Amino acid sequence: MRAPTASEAAPTGPVPTPARPPRPRPDPFAEQRPARGIRFLHALNPLAKLAGPLPFMIALVFTRGFAIPIAFIVLVMALLFVGARLTSRGALALVLGTPIAVLVLGVTFGVWVDPSRIDEASAAASVVVVEIGEWQFTLAAYLVGLATSLRLAALLLLSLIAGLTSTGPEFVRAMVQNLRVPYRIGYTALAALRFVPRFGHELEVIRAAHRVRGTDTRRGPIAAVRRGIGYSIPLLASAIRHAERVALAMDARAFGAHATRTERILSPWRVRDTAFVVAFWAVGAGVYAVALQLGVTS
Repeated sequence: MRAPTASEAAPTGPVPTPARPPRPRPDPFAEQRPARGIRFLHALNPLAKLAGPLPFMIALVFTRGFAIPIAFIVLVMALLFVGARLTSRGALALVLGTPIAVLVLGVTFGVWVDPSRIDEASAAASVVVVEIGEWQFTLAAYLVGLATSLRLAALLLLSLIAGLTSTGPEFVRAMVQNLRVPYRIGYTALAALRFVPRFGHELEVIRAAHRVRGTDTRRGPIAAVRRGIGYSIPLLASAIRHAERVALAMDARAFGAHATRTERILSPWRVRDTAFVVAFWAVGAGVYAVALQLGVTS
């Protein structure tokens, strides 16, 4: 009997390729990679990125008009594009999402504007955009709502300077080391925040287990309520087990036994942090000074 050759013994059909394992989701509380090039915002102290915009966030609450909020929106966008690591989706959201949201919110806020706040002598008050019965939506009301939406957009973008370039652990370390916040409060809050992604992962595991057992095939609002109740019990049990493990781990490391703790990662306040805060204050004050000089603050 002739033995089969190598070509005859080889499989003739297509060779199945092994399935790729699912990509793990990034941990929002993980340490960030070192910033490269000119992405300098990631290398700054988180408190510096908060202290720089904070005075102008407070000032924008009492600011009227369009010029100052637009100036801060443009300034922050340029700063984020230069100094932050932005994904293509994040950059697109900043460039397109911000003006769209401002225009839509301008309509929303304009509908709720008190008519007594509108200057009837202005030319925009006589321009009716929408009229339904006796109710009129004028251009002046829309401009008031647009100014409010611009202020909100400027406040949001100013908060993104720190929010997009710092993580929760970095803020906690900065507050504990620089502001002398008790570490018992800071790291306890950080441990509580870490429960959120943990709960998300546990919920995905529970849903997958229910799908394997075929218990979530029904549709409709009643079935959704039943599925929610079925998810809540094992999720609560998992949360209790995780909390016990975290408590035991903190006790084993003598958490709270001493007034201070040794920090694995230092978060010092450097000269570049002071330079960033001073430069941001100078640019922001310049924006207000130019606006006051040109008379475009209202």
